[in-house]
Amino acid sequence: MRLGVVLEAFLDRTLDDTLDIVARGAPQITDLEIGVGGFAPTPHCDVALLLRDATARRSWTDRLEARGFHVSALNVSGNPLDPDGGTAHRHDRDLRNAVRLAALLEVNRVVAMAGCPPGASGDRTAHFDAGGWLPHLAGVHERQWDEALVPYWSDLAAFAHGEHPELAICIELHPGTSVYNVETFELFAEIAPNLAANLDPSHLFWQRMDPLVAVGALSRVGHAHAKDVVFNPSALALNGLLDRRWTPADARAPWTFATVGRGHAADWWRSFVAALAARGIESISIEHEDPTMSAEQGVTEGARCLIDALGAQTPVHVVEQVR
Repeated sequence: MRLGVVLEAFLDRTLDDTLDIVARGAPQITDLEIGVGGFAPTPHCDVALLLRDATARRSWTDRLEARGFHVSALNVSGNPLDPDGGTAHRHDRDLRNAVRLAALLEVNRVVAMAGCPPGASGDRTAHFDAGGWLPHLAGVHERQWDEALVPYWSDLAAFAHGEHPELAICIELHPGTSVYNVETFELFAEIAPNLAANLDPSHLFWQRMDPLVAVGALSRVGHAHAKDVVFNPSALALNGLLDRRWTPADARAPWTFATVGRGHAADWWRSFVAALAARGIESISIEHEDPTMSAEQGVTEGARCLIDALGAQTPVHVVEQVR
């Protein structure tokens, strides 16, 4: 299995600076997961230029390959089902452009999110239904699924297959979207065979799921992220997992995202990597969202833990700087 990194942690750095940082801190990393739209900006990839200009595309990929890197996935996590028409249009456009660019680059993985629609017609914000027993929540999930999610993704999956038959659109199982656990993914997977799961254990830890069980239960796993979670037992005992804060860094938070190895020891990551390998996963991308340390430190420490977990010799890319 190859070791990769999600470049979103380095949005404030140029592509060349980012490659320098990764090469110095974690020379075993060879795979890049590059953002091409959705919620995040795209400083490392000029999507419009690469779509229209074959020479620019070749120059961009040559630049990566000269450093010993290649693109394992394009990331376009967004909400194409957003009730705000402008946001939905942008994120749908970005997703379709990601599919087109993946075809041109011969990249077989696009990482995305299923999205979250409004709870009812006329709502101005997305509505995440995670508990339907209250009267005002009854039927929300079913209505969202049948009226928004299935029609959109049926069309999108058909489009993707037409553009790039070898492509898997790998959906993050993420609370706040309509697909967030094994049950909702299995319903989602029924829509089309080119829809797979992107397995990020931190999103499952957060929900108190077991990633080692989930990786065997999911019908399709197409890609994986490496990110950990740290729990605060005293805060968890008082307030549970449904915390309003996002990636909190203060001591009152029940949980926070963490660098690989900070929440679960190396032996757990060995088991996770082995389970992924058994499913045919060839690359795992470190995703840094630990609020207690810099991206440089987090990626370096995460890589150190995963290199031990991978066991076998991972390839080392060229580290000299190429402009």
